[in-house]
Amino acid sequence: MKIKMLIFDLDGTLLYTLEDLADSVNFALGKCNLEKRSLDEIREFVGNGVYKLIERAVGENKEKIAECFEIFKDHYSKNSTNKTKPYNNAVEILKKLKKENIKLAVLSNKPDDEVKKLSKLYFGDIFDISLGESVNFPKKPNPAALLNILKISDVSLDEAIFIGDSEVDIQTAKNAKIPCYSVSWGYKTVDFLQKNGAEIIFDNFSDLYKKLSTMI
Repeated sequence: MKIKMLIFDLDGTLLYTLEDLADSVNFALGKCNLEKRSLDEIREFVGNGVYKLIERAVGENKEKIAECFEIFKDHYSKNSTNKTKPYNNAVEILKKLKKENIKLAVLSNKPDDEVKKLSKLYFGDIFDISLGESVNFPKKPNPAALLNILKISDVSLDEAIFIGDSEVDIQTAKNAKIPCYSVSWGYKTVDFLQKNGAEIIFDNFSDLYKKLSTMI
């Protein structure tokens, strides 16, 4: 298989965002007089977009979801880069792939404006396309946004790989009928990934690049 394009998830794959997400979730919960959540709980809640994150964090207090969601959005928009950082070797490896003329994209369930902001801030112009949740496409694991990325990039299904850290990413790739490479450095354990259909798992960006370099 020769690849022309790589599509990456953002949170837990390219960027460590967990602490900033947790801080904003707990800020919102505190403002709503609800019990705060641990970092491990937040880790379990992420992956399906910020509304679902708040819904899970609120738990049984469903009447508080809308209020907490609005507080979270405002707080996170101002604090999304406090502790967030790229994973080790991420920028270096992406630049190598870019030099090999591989097309690169980000596809996340994070709101589109945040995806574009974080992608630009931490990766500059490395990515050809950065897409997040919007009214234009349904969230992952629906494959519509991923298929659109391939279409506008003029890349066929057998020339692309999706790379992510969660069961949502595995299912998205499956729904789009392209291969998925999973990573163990994100928010899900290897055991969890394997139980959810992961076939190929990498422990660091260097090993991921070694594999990809044989397919360029």
